[in-house]
Amino acid sequence: MSAPDLRSPLTLPEMGCGTWAWGNRLLWGYDPAMDGELQQVFDHCLSHGVTLFDSGDSYGTGRLNGRSEVLLGQFAQSYTGPNRDSLCLATKLAAYPWRLTAGSVVKAGAASVERLGRPIDLAQMHWSTANYAPWQEGPFLNGLMELCAQGKAQAIGLSNFGPKRLKLAHQRFQERGLAIATLQVQYSLLSTYPVTELGLKDLCDELGIRLIAYSPLALGLLTGKYSAQGPFPSGLRGLLFRRLLPKIQPLLDVLGAIATHRQKTSAQVALNWCICKGTMPIPGAKTLAQAQQNTDALGWRLDSGEIEALDRAASRSEGRMVQNNFQSR
Repeated sequence: MSAPDLRSPLTLPEMGCGTWAWGNRLLWGYDPAMDGELQQVFDHCLSHGVTLFDSGDSYGTGRLNGRSEVLLGQFAQSYTGPNRDSLCLATKLAAYPWRLTAGSVVKAGAASVERLGRPIDLAQMHWSTANYAPWQEGPFLNGLMELCAQGKAQAIGLSNFGPKRLKLAHQRFQERGLAIATLQVQYSLLSTYPVTELGLKDLCDELGIRLIAYSPLALGLLTGKYSAQGPFPSGLRGLLFRRLLPKIQPLLDVLGAIATHRQKTSAQVALNWCICKGTMPIPGAKTLAQAQQNTDALGWRLDSGEIEALDRAASRSEGRMVQNNFQSR
């Protein structure tokens, strides 16, 4: 099997847009009536230089499975504004237990291509299987390479890989003359593992891999919209917020003080912190107002003293985000 040389990386923006909520009723309360505003979110982000949209073939609950990819495809097709040629549609293929061969991954990728209505710009393995079925990773990565060979994907990325598994994957790709373009992991002021604790950022820099930060606002905990007294979001997020908000108030106070001084919001400061750390945050947005807030995190930088104050407050915080069970070492 021959494959194209992927050593020329994608042109990636400072910040992307996550679309986990687009189709997810359980956690995010999605309703098809939101689609019009979601298109406004897409249009605003792309026109303001947020050119990467991150999805997954598992996004969308119940009969709405795949909805995020479908919406992205529709929005991309109808968009005629600035940065259209720089659009990067990224999707993650789930490492389901029945995807055991390269062919099954190619089949999954082809289904994503059909939903998107165009080749995948960045095809990613959604999570590492090292914690329960390490032998599954090799065939899965071979499938991603085959998607590129068939022209169904332009570049390859990974998600939830730690340094040890990333080195193994990098070696596998190197043997084929290919590169890993991106790696995304959970990263925010409330979740610095494994970026800091395991030295993942340094390794990505060494290997020429762009590090993407998902959940950079910790599911909304870092937006400044919520207090320990409530009210809280509904469902599973509400349970998490009740537990963590009392523990992270000192960090939120520092975040809020910097935001006030900067005439920004807490969310914008939290996103800018991720950018200053050399990562690409991919905050989600369900409304135009949220999209506008996210893009206002661009075009400026926190100074070293502000970053140091946030780092110190984060390290002292008694509350931490729950880590992804699939995150490997």
